[in-house]
Amino acid sequence: MSGPEGILLVDKPAGVTSHDAVDIVRRALGTRKVGHAGTLDPMATGLLVIGVGRATRLLRFLGDTAKTYEGTFRLGTETTTLDADGAVTRTTPVQADDRAIAAAMAAKVGISEQTPPAFSAVKVGGRAMHEAAREGVVLEAAPRPITVERFEPLARRGEDVDFVAVVSGGTYVRVLAAEVGTALGCGAHLVRLRRTAIGPFDVAEAVPPGTVGTPAPVERAVAHLPRVELDTEEAAAAAHGRVLAPAGIEGPYGVFGPDGHLIGVWRDRGANARPEMVLAPSG
Repeated sequence: MSGPEGILLVDKPAGVTSHDAVDIVRRALGTRKVGHAGTLDPMATGLLVIGVGRATRLLRFLGDTAKTYEGTFRLGTETTTLDADGAVTRTTPVQADDRAIAAAMAAKVGISEQTPPAFSAVKVGGRAMHEAAREGVVLEAAPRPITVERFEPLARRGEDVDFVAVVSGGTYVRVLAAEVGTALGCGAHLVRLRRTAIGPFDVAEAVPPGTVGTPAPVERAVAHLPRVELDTEEAAAAAHGRVLAPAGIEGPYGVFGPDGHLIGVWRDRGANARPEMVLAPSG
C-alpha cells in the first residue's frame, strides 16, 4: 500500500525553521518523503508549499513563480542579520520623509542582481553561510538575478514602515529593506515578514504544520503551468519518457493522460518536446 502523496499548504509559525515545519508534517502524516518549496527564515511566518510522496519532485517547478510578502522594516537601526534576530550594529537618526521612503523602495523594482546575506542558508564551498557567520567567518556567495515586481509602503508608524513586496524566488526581502535604509542614509532592518502567496497558492488556504489533513492531488502542484492532454497512445509513450511533438508553448508544461492524471512535465526543444520530469506510477 502506498503512503500519502500530494500537496499541502502550511502556515509556518515564527520561531521554527522551514525544515522544522517539514519534520512536523512528516510526523503528522507518518511518512519521510516530504519536502518544501521556498525557505522561510525562522523569524518569518506564512506560506510553505509542502510536497508529499511523488509531489516532492514537482516542487522545483514552483521556483519561478512570484512570492508575495507583507512585512515591516524599521528605519534607523542596523543588525548583523539584517533582521530582528540579529545584534544591533548601528543606530542613526531618521530624517527621511514618506516620499523619500516610497522613492527608495520604488528604485528596487525591476530586474537586478542580489548578493545573499552572510546569515543565509546558501552554501559556499559546501558550508552554509550562516554557520560560518556565527563563527566569525564571512563567506561570499555569487550575486544572483532577481526580479522585484512590487515593493511599496502601506503605512508608516514612526520609524516602522509596513510594506508589500512581490518578488521572484530566491529574493531576500531583508536585503531589500536594508538597501532602502542605506539609500536613505539611516540604515534599516526587517522586524516582521509574512509570506502570503506563492504563485497560485494563498496562505488563506494554509493550516498549521501539526494539523495537516489529506494532501491535495499531485496534479495541483503544476496547476500554474500550461496543460497538454494526450490520447491513450500518446500517454502510453509519454509514460515511458518518450519525446513528443512540440506543443508550441514557451516554458515547461504539464502533460496529462486521458484519465486526467499527470504524466509529467515536458518542454519544447526545437522540433521535439522532451520530458523534464516523468512522474512514476503511484503505488
